[in-house]
Amino acid sequence: MQQSLFAVALVVPDYDTAIAFYVDTLGFSLDQDEDMGGGKRWVRVTPPGAVQGSLILAQADGDAQRAAIGNQTGGRVGFFLTTENFARDHAAMLARGVLFEEEPRHEPYGTVAVWRDPFGNRWDLLQFT
Repeated sequence: MQQSLFAVALVVPDYDTAIAFYVDTLGFSLDQDEDMGGGKRWVRVTPPGAVQGSLILAQADGDAQRAAIGNQTGGRVGFFLTTENFARDHAAMLARGVLFEEEPRHEPYGTVAVWRDPFGNRWDLLQFT
């Protein structure tokens, strides 16, 4: 049996604001944006060059979901964006206004720096050694 993780849902305040950040700022591909009726959309984005693994941008519906925006992982880094060229992507993200919490650091597994999306979700930018 072979399985893979297709997508992870990310609760966001607004579809279009999230698309603007992930697609326009980070350069993700907008793979799907389909009207599901009732104000819901199926919005799926993938990092540049990715062959699998995507985000479903899910607009919050109700108070409980709105309260979870930016804290879906309890304050931990919950998302990991890998690259083959850390220096290039780190510089490009900084130039586009992405907020990094720290300077890049070198760990036994690779080069990493924590950043946040505009909604408060913590991410690692990571180049494995």
